Amino acid sequence: MIETDVQSCVDRVLLERRSVRAFLPDQVAREDIEQILRCAARAPSGTNTQPWMVHVLQGASKERLSREILTVYDCPEHRAQHTEEYPYYPERWIPPFIDRRRKVGWDLYSLLGLTRDNKPGMHSQLARNFTFFDAPVAFMFTVDRVMSHGSWLDYGMFMQNIMIAAQARGLGTCAQAAFRPYHRLIASYLELPASQTLVCGMALGYADPTAIENSLVTERDEIEAFVRFHD
Repeated sequence: MIETDVQSCVDRVLLERRSVRAFLPDQVAREDIEQILRCAARAPSGTNTQPWMVHVLQGASKERLSREILTVYDCPEHRAQHTEEYPYYPERWIPPFIDRRRKVGWDLYSLLGLTRDNKPGMHSQLARNFTFFDAPVAFMFTVDRVMSHGSWLDYGMFMQNIMIAAQARGLGTCAQAAFRPYHRLIASYLELPASQTLVCGMALGYADPTAIENSLVTERDEIEAFVRFHD
C-alpha cells in the first residue's frame, strides 16, 4: 500500500508540473531552496562529473539584474548587440516541431488577448521573462566551457529534478531560455570566470492562481506517437 501511494504521488507531481508565468510575491524559505537544490544534485551525470553551477538571486540582486537586461531589451540598437552563445532551437524548423511551437505560442497569446498585429503587447510579454515573471527567486545556471554535449544532457536532468522537487513543495517554476542572448551581460553581473558560460535561467515561487496565463496546459502526444516497442 505504501509503495502504491509513493508511485501515485510521484506520478501526480510529474503530471501536474507546468511552466508558471505569473507568481505571487510570497517569499520562499531559504531552507526550501537549499533542500530543493540538495535533492536535485542527486541527478545522474556521466562519471559523476556533476557539471552544474547555480546562482541564486533574490531581492535587490534579482531586481538589479532585471533592470539591466530590460534596459538593453527595450532599446533596439542595444538589443541588436546581444546574440545567443549557443543555438537552443534548430536553424530550420520542420513539422511536427514547428506546429507544436506555434500552437503553444498562440495558445498563450490568446489567453492574454494578444493578436498577431499587437507587436508592443508581444514585446511586453517577452519582457516578463526578464523580471522572472515576478517570482521571488531566480536561478541562473552555468557550466564550464570544457564540458561537452553529455554534460548538457546531465544538466537537463538536474534542472528537471529542481522542477519536480519544487512542485512537490507546492512551488512553481519556469525554465527560461530567453536569457541566452544576454549571456555577456549576465556573466559580468555575476562576475563569472571566463571558463563559465550561461546555460539558462529559471523562476521559482508560488504560482498566482488568478493569473490567466497559469491556466495554460500544454498538450502532450500519446506514447504511441513517440514510443516503439521492439519485442
